[in-house]
Amino acid sequence: MEDASIVHAVERIEAALARIETASREQAELQSRHSQLKAAVSRSLENLDKLIESQPR
Repeated sequence: MEDASIVHAVERIEAALARIETASREQAELQSRHSQLKAAVSRSLENLDKLIESQPR
């Protein structure tokens, strides 16, 4: 009986580790996407600034 509880505990630990690993990969992907979106927004704002500056007053 004690062996079964140890096996069950190890299985739960392994499942938790798998969830942590998945979350870690997802976080890395989100950080990469965030950086790309931030750069795209920055370029768009720069283009808007140039467009506004080029307009006659």
